[in-house]
Amino acid sequence: MAGGEAFKVEGRVIEVLPNGIYRAELANGHRLTAFVAGRARANFAGLKAGDEVKLQLTPYDLSVGRILVEKKI
Repeated sequence: MAGGEAFKVEGRVIEVLPNGIYRAELANGHRLTAFVAGRARANFAGLKAGDEVKLQLTPYDLSVGRILVEKKI
């Protein structure tokens, strides 16, 4: 994701899948597959359904997003 191509959105984890993959839903109802990349994976080990997260999406594939940060409620 070079340059300013990627954009950030907020969503909610709706399902925890195997191998650090999550199903997330955006405020507009769009559902996508989300993942945590690299070393940050250790920080997100406790994500569960219902947690609010910030996602990074690329306009080339809106079905996959990278989880950037968990929003504390």
